[in-house]
Amino acid sequence: MALITGASSGIGAATAARLATAGWRLLLSGTDRTRLDDVAGRTGGRPLPEDLAKPDGPQRLAEAALAAGGRVDALIAGAGLGWRGSYAETPTDTLDRMLEVNLAAPLRLTRLLLPGMLERGRGRIVLLGSMAGQVGVRDEAAYAATKAGLAMFAESLWYELRGTGVGVRLVLPGAVDTPFFARRGTDYQRQRPRPVTAERVADTVFATLTTPQDRLFVPHWLGFPARIHGAAPGVFRRMASRFG
Repeated sequence: MALITGASSGIGAATAARLATAGWRLLLSGTDRTRLDDVAGRTGGRPLPEDLAKPDGPQRLAEAALAAGGRVDALIAGAGLGWRGSYAETPTDTLDRMLEVNLAAPLRLTRLLLPGMLERGRGRIVLLGSMAGQVGVRDEAAYAATKAGLAMFAESLWYELRGTGVGVRLVLPGAVDTPFFARRGTDYQRQRPRPVTAERVADTVFATLTTPQDRLFVPHWLGFPARIHGAAPGVFRRMASRFG
């Protein structure tokens, strides 16, 4: 049984379709009830609408998921919000929602569902990060910060859960061709990297359920600039200023 957040569109919906073809039973969460019902109808999943921007949203969702499925074997935290512009002009309510949905909700859901996985001795926590959380992005400081926090959560939890049978996986896409950009209020404006499809990311998410790799970039070559940033941030910044 897999619980997918952000399942009403984009990567979440594509992931639901991919897992359904592999025979997974699905619990699907999102805020757009019409779209969520449509995805549920196409995948055979159980719709569990919930607003994860509310502090008690993860608690309600976890309780509903356990009541509906009895157990959650895989948590795929795909819900996310973005905003582009000067950090000094970031609307306070937008900042609060990003912090809740992008960072706090995955941590809270993991805290609520992890004990059952540990008791059974198996499970998967799959977190949808972003390349922005690895290298930083101009005019997306708050979004990048939430994704960087998620990456460090995944890294720390990986150490903690070694040998338990519960795996932690972090998926790191670059730009993805989804409604994300329209919802944040600005189109994708960079030359590189070009957006990949949601289905390509969904294939990577599906791979996390069996692969021993704990950090997967989409596309794979994005791992190279991430390594440059880690080893030589000054060099990376010069390259980003020239080619970004």
